Amino acid sequence: MNTFIDMETAKFAAQLKAGHYPFPRAQELRKQFNKCVEDYYAKALTGKPFEARGLLVTGKSRIGKSHEIDHMIRMFNESGTLMPDGRPARFVQLRLWGRNSLKDLGSSTLEALDYPASGKSKPHQIWEMVLKQARRNSVIGIHYDEAQHAFTDTGAAMNRAMLDSFKALLKEPRWPMILILSGVDGLAQHVERAGPEERRQLRHLLRPVRFQPIDFAADWEEVQSVAFSYGKKAEIDFEPLSNNDFFERLCHACANRWGLVIELIIEALILCKLAGEKYISLDYFVDAYAETHGMSREFSPFTAPDYREQFDPDKLLELLNEDSCSIRFYAE
Repeated sequence: MNTFIDMETAKFAAQLKAGHYPFPRAQELRKQFNKCVEDYYAKALTGKPFEARGLLVTGKSRIGKSHEIDHMIRMFNESGTLMPDGRPARFVQLRLWGRNSLKDLGSSTLEALDYPASGKSKPHQIWEMVLKQARRNSVIGIHYDEAQHAFTDTGAAMNRAMLDSFKALLKEPRWPMILILSGVDGLAQHVERAGPEERRQLRHLLRPVRFQPIDFAADWEEVQSVAFSYGKKAEIDFEPLSNNDFFERLCHACANRWGLVIELIIEALILCKLAGEKYISLDYFVDAYAETHGMSREFSPFTAPDYREQFDPDKLLELLNEDSCSIRFYAE
C-alpha cells in the first residue's frame, strides 16, 4: 500500500491533465508549423543545399504556449512523417533556464539529442556534434522553450552571437533545421534589437505566432466550452455554474490566462470528485483558489462583491510565479 499517494485521486487527476482541448489558436500554430515542414520537405527533395524556416511563438507567461507546442510536436513525432531520404523525421525540445552561454546552449541541445557533451569540449566542437547527432537521428527541428533566457538586456555582443547561432541552425547547408523559439513578449524584442541585416534575415526565416490572453467579451463562449469539456471528462455536471458572473470571476482570478483557467478548473473538479459530488459548485473553486494561493477561503475573487478592485490580476500572477510549488499548466 502506498501511504503517500491516493492512487484513485492521482489517476483521476492524470486523466484530466492529459486532456487536450482544441483551442482555435492551435489551428494557426499548426498551419504555420505545417508550412515550415512542407517547405523543408520540398527543398530537401531537390537535393540541393537550402535554408529551413522556423517559428517565433510569443505571448504572456502562463498562457499555454509550451503545452500547445508540446502537443503539436508530440503528434508530429508519433506520425512517422518520412523525409525524402526515407527516414521518419523528428523534433527535439528543451527549455532554457536562467542565463545561457553559447557553450551552455550547445551542451543542452546535445543532451536533448541524447548525446552527453564533454565538459572539456569547446563551443564550436559541441555545435559540430549537435549537427552530426541531428543528422544521424533525422532530427529536422529544435524547439527552444523560454528562449528569452538566451539573451540579456545588457550583453549586446553575446545577444548577437546567440542570434547568429540560431540563424546558423536554420541555414546550415549540411543539415538545416527548423527552429521554434517560444517565450514571453520580450523574446521578440531581443530579435528586434539585432542589427538590420540579422533582423531582416530572421524576419524572413521565422514566422511569428502570437498567443493572446483571454478577452472575456470575445472569448466567453470559449471559456464556457472549456469548463464544460473538462466537466464532461470528469463526469461532473458544470450546469450549476453556467453564468457569466462566475466565468468573469474565473478569468479575473486567473489573470486572463488560459493555462491558469484550465488548471483551476481541474483542481476544483478534483475536489468535487473527492467529495463524491456529481454537480460542481462555487465552494470547490473557492477552495481550489485558496489552496493554490495559500490564502484564506474567506477572501476570494469568487465571493467578494468588489472582486475587481480587491484582486489585481497582475499581482495574482506574480504570486503564482513566486510559488515554488506551482505545477505546470495544461492549456492546449
